Amino acid sequence: MSLENQEIVKRHLALQGLGLEASALAMRYFSDQGSLGTSMKGAQDWLTEADGAVEKLLRAHIAEAFPNDGVLGEEGGHANGASGGLWIIDPIDGTANFAHGDRIWCVSIGFVWEGRPELGLIAAPALGEIFLARRGKGATLNGTPIKASRTDDIRRATIEIGWSSRIPDEDYIATLARVVKLGANVKRGASGALGLAHVANGRTEGYIELHINAWDVAAGLVIASEAGAFVSAYTSANWLEKGNPILCCALGLAHSLGEAANIY
Repeated sequence: MSLENQEIVKRHLALQGLGLEASALAMRYFSDQGSLGTSMKGAQDWLTEADGAVEKLLRAHIAEAFPNDGVLGEEGGHANGASGGLWIIDPIDGTANFAHGDRIWCVSIGFVWEGRPELGLIAAPALGEIFLARRGKGATLNGTPIKASRTDDIRRATIEIGWSSRIPDEDYIATLARVVKLGANVKRGASGALGLAHVANGRTEGYIELHINAWDVAAGLVIASEAGAFVSAYTSANWLEKGNPILCCALGLAHSLGEAANIY
């Protein structure tokens, strides 16, 4: 086994423990809505005490176990490391749902080595689900292998279209209209990470967002790819700092959805 693979295996094992600890802490907050200390970073941009607490926990454990790795988190920004490893964290993805007592939220932890996504964990503890993947080793849900939908009929497909305040509403509505015109059913769950996970296990046939940050998708890129889904070229340009558009879907729908969303 190469040195690189040894390092990734170590982090793969650590990732599972990190996901369990972060999930337990997030659930303690979720079960006590009075403890959330909810505030707003902007219009429909929610923040709770749990976001900061979960990210702080993860950063502390990563610093202890892998002191030379970098960390990029939604709340704490980017801390550079001396190695080629970078952890990418969204402590609570779907914070608006979380703050409203809706169970559709998750903890998302991705790991990138030398710029390439290698590991992904998406834990949805309120749903009792953990999605996990390592590049080249497949993807699982609660330990059972998962695969993306194989449909090529958009008229039988359900497509999730995420909304971003960084994109004009007119562009979002136009994309939604084009996907509906193709004959697809359209939904929105308000968690980009779970949007990718749900494509990975076939609950939906596609996820589109015209701009999404790295911490929302780093884990899902690995999980969806390993489940056999099409994933657009997200890791291009300055994706870690600036984000990019994302299209993740059944392979047979990549062309039609790519044209509808102008994402390839």
